[in-house]
Amino acid sequence: MTTTQTQTGNAALAVSFKLLLALYTIIPLCFLLQLMDVFVLDGIFLEFLPSRPSHFLLFQVIFGTPHILASTILMTSNKEYFQFYQKKILLMTLALMIFFTIASQLVSYWVLYVLVTSWTVYHVLKQQHGVGRAIYQLPSWAFYLLLWLSVAAGISVYLGIFLQESLTPQYAEWVKQLASALVVSLFLSTILCQRYVKTRFGVFFIWANSFLVISSYYFYVQEYYFLAVLIPRLVHDATAYIFYVAHDVNKHKEQPQNFIYRWARKVRLNVFIVLPVLSLALTYVLQVYGDQWFNAMTQFFFGMEIRKAITLGLIGYFSLMHYYTEAFTWKHGSPYRKYIRFKP
Repeated sequence: MTTTQTQTGNAALAVSFKLLLALYTIIPLCFLLQLMDVFVLDGIFLEFLPSRPSHFLLFQVIFGTPHILASTILMTSNKEYFQFYQKKILLMTLALMIFFTIASQLVSYWVLYVLVTSWTVYHVLKQQHGVGRAIYQLPSWAFYLLLWLSVAAGISVYLGIFLQESLTPQYAEWVKQLASALVVSLFLSTILCQRYVKTRFGVFFIWANSFLVISSYYFYVQEYYFLAVLIPRLVHDATAYIFYVAHDVNKHKEQPQNFIYRWARKVRLNVFIVLPVLSLALTYVLQVYGDQWFNAMTQFFFGMEIRKAITLGLIGYFSLMHYYTEAFTWKHGSPYRKYIRFKP
C-alpha cells in the first residue's frame, strides 16, 4: 500500500496516521513481556509459546491468512473491482500456474520456499514503508535503502526461524551472522536517513518501521520465535484491516453495494465488523476443515486423495495473488481509493 494524498474521493471515514503508528506499541509491549519472563518468571512464558513452524496453526488462523482472505473478498465481492483488474488477475493466475508447474520439476522444494518467503517478507515491509513514505518523505535513494535493508534483514530472520529444523548448526550460525550484519546496517542507515525527515512524527514513524525488523531480530536471537513473527505480522495485518474497514464503511454503510453488505444489513450486523468476522470465520473453516472436506470429496468422486489442497494449494494461491494485487489496488488512480482518505 502507498499513500500519496491526504484526501481521496468522497470518503467520510478517514484513516488516521496516529492510529497506524499506535499499532507499533506492540514492540515495547513484547520487549517488556520478554524481560519480565527472563528476570521474573524464569522463562515460564517462553515454555508455553509456539517454538516450531508446525506449532503455528493457531497463529495462521488469527494472523496472516485472515487479512489475505479479506483482501480476496473485497476484490471479488465488488463486481466493478474484479472487472477492472480481471485481465491482470487472469494473467497472473496463468503465470503462477506455469511457473510452479515448471519450477516444481526443475528446482527443489527449499528453493521455492525461499522464493515465496522472500516475496512474503517484501510484501509485509513494502506495505509498512509504503504507508510511511508519505509521512517521512525521504529522497528516493534513502527510502529504497531502508526498504531493501529491512527486506534483506527480514528474510534472514524469517529463514532462521522457519528453517531452524532443517539447517545444520553451521548454516544456522551463518544465517544469524548475516541477519546481524544487516540489522546493524539498517540501524546505522536509519540514523543517516532521519536527518531528511522534517517532522517529529515522521521521525517516530521511520524508526517504528526500522524497529519492526530490529525487534524481530532481537527476539529471534533470544529464541522467542513467536514474538519475532508476531510483531511484523500483527502490525501488517492490523494496518491492512484499517484500510479494508475504512473502505467498506465508506462504500457500503449508507447504501450496501454488494450481496455481503445487503445480507449484513438484514441481520443488523455492524458494517465495521463484517469483513473481519467473515474473513476470520472463513480462515478457521479452511485451515481446520478444508483439507479434510476436500479429501472426502475427492475420495468419494475420484477415489484419490490430494494432500493439503486447501491449506497449501488454495490458500497459497490466494496469498500470492494478494501479494501481487496489493501492489497496485491501493495506489492513486485505483477505484479503491475513491473510498479512502487520510487525516492530515
